[in-house]
Amino acid sequence: QVQVVESGGGLVQAGGSLRLSCAVHGSIFSIYVMGWNRQAPGKQNELVASITSGGSTNYADSVKGRFTIYRDNAKNTVYLQMNSLKPEDTAVYYCYARQGGTHWGQGTQVTVSS
Repeated sequence: QVQVVESGGGLVQAGGSLRLSCAVHGSIFSIYVMGWNRQAPGKQNELVASITSGGSTNYADSVKGRFTIYRDNAKNTVYLQMNSLKPEDTAVYYCYARQGGTHWGQGTQVTVSS
């Protein structure tokens, strides 16, 4: 059974940084496309960033230049480094692992105060 477990959310002031981590248990991590989505109150769930097994990345326009996604296959973990955070980045962030089907984590809250 595949488990996806996020950590690293919290409260930060605008302009600050946070790093989210996402560990995958129970499967071969390196074969997965990994990514982060987020959902803010009253807004649609949106893709934030994704990374393929080969390391190719994709970002939402709203986070380009501020967020970086990277993975450590030896640790079965993907990270989302978030810099220059804005209040509009406030959301629950969900990690996923995709290879055929999609496995989701439980979500971690990120709150950016102005």
